[in-house]
Amino acid sequence: MGGRPRSEGPKPVKIFCGLIGKAEAMGRAQELLVPELGEIDCESQAVDFSFTDYYRDEMGEGLARKWVSFKPRRSRGYLALAKHLAVRIEGDLADGGRRTVNIDPGYIDDAQVVLSTAKNYSHRIYIGMGYYAEVTLTYEHKAFKFLEWTYPDYRSEVALRFFAAARDAYFRPSLPGEGRGEADWP
Repeated sequence: MGGRPRSEGPKPVKIFCGLIGKAEAMGRAQELLVPELGEIDCESQAVDFSFTDYYRDEMGEGLARKWVSFKPRRSRGYLALAKHLAVRIEGDLADGGRRTVNIDPGYIDDAQVVLSTAKNYSHRIYIGMGYYAEVTLTYEHKAFKFLEWTYPDYRSEVALRFFAAARDAYFRPSLPGEGRGEADWP
């Protein structure tokens, strides 16, 4: 019967987490993320987090920023669960009701970097479980491009190097069963 060819559906993605905190808290967060999200295959260097003072009152001075990505590929729908897990880990590592680390999961594929958040805004879409997502970088003509809402730290050279390495890792062959439906849900 003619018509439009059927889509195979969206390709699986690579989950990453952006971490902000002191070195010890970020290290502990990574230890707790691995059993939930899988082996880390890319890791940025940690840099001083001087892009904003947004977290200073809650987490203090001397914060660092880094990114890590995880080897297993996942369905795009997994992002809401990854954000939920991150919020739980933030709570587990809190001290006196204050976070010691901020964990923001996202995903990368061949064309974009998508970031999850608990805050809605005009350019964000609801992804479930009380969370939203935004495209924060696009990949065009062999380079990442910023959008008007891209955070300053996601525009940094460290971030761009990390996302280039994570994008390269995205193209490495996956293991059988990675990125398929129910296998994504622990």
